[in-house]
Amino acid sequence: MHTRPLGRTGIQVSPYALGTMKFGRAGNPDHNDCVRVVHRALDGGINLIDTADVYGGEGESEQIVGKALRGRRDDVVLATKVNGPMGPGPNQRGNSRRWIVSAVEASLRRLGVDHIDLYQVHHPDPATDIEETLSALTDLLRSGKVRAIGHSNLPPSEIVEAQWVSERRGLARFRSEQPHYSILNRGVEREIFPVCQRYGLGTLVWSPLSLGLLTGRFRKRGGEAVSAANLNWVPRHMTDERKLDAVEALLPVAEQAGLPMAHLALAFVVAHPAVTSAIIGPRTVEQLDDLLAGAGTSLDDDLLDRIDDIVPPGTDVGPVDVAYVPPQLHRPELRRRAANDRAAA
Repeated sequence: MHTRPLGRTGIQVSPYALGTMKFGRAGNPDHNDCVRVVHRALDGGINLIDTADVYGGEGESEQIVGKALRGRRDDVVLATKVNGPMGPGPNQRGNSRRWIVSAVEASLRRLGVDHIDLYQVHHPDPATDIEETLSALTDLLRSGKVRAIGHSNLPPSEIVEAQWVSERRGLARFRSEQPHYSILNRGVEREIFPVCQRYGLGTLVWSPLSLGLLTGRFRKRGGEAVSAANLNWVPRHMTDERKLDAVEALLPVAEQAGLPMAHLALAFVVAHPAVTSAIIGPRTVEQLDDLLAGAGTSLDDDLLDRIDDIVPPGTDVGPVDVAYVPPQLHRPELRRRAANDRAAA
């Protein structure tokens, strides 16, 4: 598998990355089986592994990845994340210096390594000044515990703000972004991808198979039943009629091209010039082998035009339940003046 530059870091990564969110109790509880998935990915040419402290609960995914990398650490560009809740306390989460310097030590212990190649802020934290976050991350870079820093799910305005703060305060720059991108959710093509390209950021896109909808297994009629776990986790996404209609329209395109639906979906994502790597999340070796069989698939302009006709560039076919939502959209008090103020106006 060929490699691509991760932004301007000088680090070379494979166009597919192994995501490990489904390692552990959240997906595959068999640690040895998960280790086999990691080894198969490395043998298949993948050199980028993405995890997070919250994956699996209580750092279980990081522990599994650490076990898998014993003796193979030098083969891997290792990425993990900080931000999600890791305990009941109000300070056991977020992007504050206090939490970051504690969380990175815990991740290093679980992974069994002395450094992390790409340390990413998992979500925005409106309660923490970005200068506070970047200052802590800069210190981690200078200490050698982290080699590069990135963010995930940041709105374009916050990506720009972070770059400006780094320049004006003499702090380390974020070098990557991790947005959601698939045929069904192309909204990032409007602003996030152009902003990332402008600042030289690598992009590691998550859920290129749209949480399983673009495998072709879940159909409007006659396909596999959606699991109870997925219905609880992403109920709107897995039952959205608009998305299911788009999948039905895409299936003949893949069939006429002689491609499995998943291979078409992954090839579409990595064809975008802004995309560095697509994060795939197989739970088993068999699922991984199926996805690796499509590595190197290239779509011609006619195929890409047909996809554009079904899902136009820059559009989302419905929301994704697990995507980041700014607090102003789900907290009414942030978008409504107090009743007394409204009356006075």
